[in-house]
Parts: sequence; C-alpha cells; structure tokens
Amino acid sequence: MGFFTGFVGLIILLIVILMILTSCVKIVPQAHAMVVERLGAYKDTWSVGLHFKTPFIDRIAKRVNLKEQVVDFAPQPVITKDNVTMRIDTVVFFQITDPKLFTYGVENPIMAIENLTATTLRNIIGDLELDQTLTSRETINTKMRASLDVATDPWGIKVTRVELKNIIPPEAIKDAMEKQMKAERERRESILRAEGEKRSAILVAEGKKASVILDAEADKQSAILRAEAEKEKKIREAEGEAEAILKIQQATADGIRFIKEAGADNAVLQIKSLEAFAAAADGKATKIIIPSEIQGIAGLVSSLVEVGSKDQK
Repeated sequence: MGFFTGFVGLIILLIVILMILTSCVKIVPQAHAMVVERLGAYKDTWSVGLHFKTPFIDRIAKRVNLKEQVVDFAPQPVITKDNVTMRIDTVVFFQITDPKLFTYGVENPIMAIENLTATTLRNIIGDLELDQTLTSRETINTKMRASLDVATDPWGIKVTRVELKNIIPPEAIKDAMEKQMKAERERRESILRAEGEKRSAILVAEGKKASVILDAEADKQSAILRAEAEKEKKIREAEGEAEAILKIQQATADGIRFIKEAGADNAVLQIKSLEAFAAAADGKATKIIIPSEIQGIAGLVSSLVEVGSKDQK
C-alpha cells in the first residue's frame, strides 16, 4: 500500500514538474512582443520566436501588439475663435514602437491619448473661426498628428495619422449654413442661365451674320458668273462673225485666183472685187466705200450694158 501511494505521488510530482517546464516555454507570434520581469524588475523584451523563462523568478509583465492600431474617440465639445460651440470626433492611428516604454511609460496609454487628443483639438480649434474650421480639415489633421506624435514619443507610441471624423455645428448654425448654401446654389443657377442666354444670343447673331455674308458672297459669285457668261457670249459672237468674214474673204480670194488663172484681165478682177464688197455688205450696210479703180470699171460696165441694150432694139 505504501509503495502504491509513493508511486502515485511520484507521478503527480512529475506532472507538476512537466507543467512548470511547459509554462516556462513561450512562443512570441509575429508582430507581437513580450516584456519580461525578473523579481519585479524589467529584464528583457522578447521578440518573435521561441523563448524560455526561469520558473518562479521571471514573469511576463505585458504582451504588446506591434501592429498599427485605430482608436475612434467620442465627439468632444470645442469652441472656435468666434465663440461657436461645436462637437468634433477624431480617429487616431498609432503604433507601438518601444514595448518597454509602452509598458512603463504611462498607466493607461489609450486614455492618455484620448485626453491628449481632446486638449490638442481644443487648442487648435480655439485659434480658428467657424469657416476656417469647416474648410481646414487637412491643416487641423497635420497639426494634431505632429503634436500628438511629440507628446506620445516618451510612451513608446508613434501617432501615424489623425483624422477629423465628424464636425457637428449647432442646429442654428447648421440651418444658417443650409440657407446660405441654397442661396449660393440659386445664385449660381441664375449666373449659368444668364450665361446660357447670352451665349445663345451670340450664336444667333453670329448665325445671322454668317447668313448675310454667305448671301452677299452668293450674289457676288452669281454676278461674276453672269458677267463671265455675257463675256463668253460676246467673244463667241465676235469669233463667229470674224470666222464668217474670213470664210467670205477666203472664198472671194479663191474666186479671184481662179479667174486670174483663167486669164481674165484687170477689169474682170475689179468687177469681182466689187461683187466681193457687195457680198461683204450683205445688204446690211447703208454705206460702202469703193476704191476709185473699181468705180471706173463700174461706169464702164454700165456703158456696155447700155450699148448692149441699144443693139438689141
């Protein structure tokens, strides 16, 4: 019986020792760290990997998350430079860069950041008027981030970004702003309508001007074409008359040449010339100038005609 009791006790002792040894083995995951104390004093900061601690002497004082974290703080009442009270809520992005400072630097880091954010926001907004506050979000964010980063550096915290989530003005201010925005929209609408009407009138006037110019150009082109047609007509008529005269003269010259080749004397040639003049007149001329030589031949012809007439009687 005593042997069995001793054996059970040994088993229990081995289990306890195994549990103690197991508890001394620690694995630190990625993006985490552990702050280790020995007998109540800071000993080391464990990073990623497998670590061992001394039983009953060492202990894990704090497990630290090294990832970037986001904290959304409730709306804080602030007063602008022109004495307008509004509520603003902020979002702070931060990352723990030194686990030791984070563990021993401040009792409650998140509460400390919230209070520091509220006081910093009041200081910045207190130097701005309402309109500047509503239109200077980026400026406020930059100033707050710089101020919080400096203040939280002794705590092992780096503030990476600060954003103003909502700016909530009083209801009276909100109503006035809505009326102002409505009036501004109506003013812009009136300006756009006036500009549209002006543009339309300009386009109509330009269209009429272009139409008048096109009509004048068309009339000018038509007149030019009519003048060119009339000119072409006269040229063709003159060319036709010249060609007719040339053909008549050519025929006359051919006839005279034939007569001359047949042995006709000068009298016959002059008579033929007279006939050519008569043909050239074509019955339209009221006066024909005949050379003196041809006139003599004409008188001779008349005398011969008269003699011939008497002989017949």
